[in-house]
Amino acid sequence: MSETQIEFDRRMLEALICPRSQTTLEYDKARQELVSKAAGLAYPIRNGIPVMLVDEARVLE
Repeated sequence: MSETQIEFDRRMLEALICPRSQTTLEYDKARQELVSKAAGLAYPIRNGIPVMLVDEARVLE
């Protein structure tokens, strides 16, 4: 993790759900993403802030 990158607050997981599937998310620390297995999407975390936009999500293989 670079010095300027802000750490994601894992307590946010309790309040966040996937905008597409309305299900819970899993935190992938290595990739800095929130993963929705139900939707098959991974939402990026930028500067400690989750980007919860379907258009910004990465499609899981």
